[in-house]
Amino acid sequence: HMQIIYEINRRHLESMSNKYPGDGAKMQRMSIIEDGYPKMIRMAVLAVVGSHTVNGVAAIHSGLVTSRLFPDFHAETPDKFCNMTNGVTPRRWMQQANPALASVISRWVETDEWVSNLELCRGLEQYVDNADLQREFQEAKLENKKKLAAYVEKQFGITINPNALFDIQIKRIHEYKRQLLNIIGIIARYNKLKKMTPEERAKTVPRVCLFGGKAAAAYVQAKNIIRLITGVAEIVN
Repeated sequence: HMQIIYEINRRHLESMSNKYPGDGAKMQRMSIIEDGYPKMIRMAVLAVVGSHTVNGVAAIHSGLVTSRLFPDFHAETPDKFCNMTNGVTPRRWMQQANPALASVISRWVETDEWVSNLELCRGLEQYVDNADLQREFQEAKLENKKKLAAYVEKQFGITINPNALFDIQIKRIHEYKRQLLNIIGIIARYNKLKKMTPEERAKTVPRVCLFGGKAAAAYVQAKNIIRLITGVAEIVN
């Protein structure tokens, strides 16, 4: 592996030195191998050299990548760097996944062309204080919550109140995704509720907390977080 990396670096620096003869500082900055003892492999630089595209995902992160991490590479091949997110397509995540809400939007903006042109949704702004729109929006939301409540009861045998606040976190289980922080917050709120009088508890907003996701096979800490979440569920439920 090291022979391959050294050969990649040799060809890379040879190409750069032909463009910038005598600029040793630039060669040092752009080298895949970091001089020192012991020598280190700059894996990020190797990735940039070996990739046709470098995606910063968010625009702000792409700016940091090009201005602070790899300014020399960006100056050399600016078209290689981009920012592209997964995004949310209205067709899938609104029209297909949430038909109740999609129908409300289409009815009030008087077209379904917003699916391919989200700017048309600005037509809703003029009705922001309209009681009928607010009612239809809440009805669509409640319909979806009832569907989820029915699914949870069917799959897990747990009855949940669709009129409660649904607090949902569904994503890969990882420390940086902060499911641990979420479940600690749930424990704190649960303990606070237990200490309340019946009168105080009656004034609190009912809340249903749902987690979804999976951990990598060898990610022990993530699996421990899942174990904690299911343990808290056994107590709370």
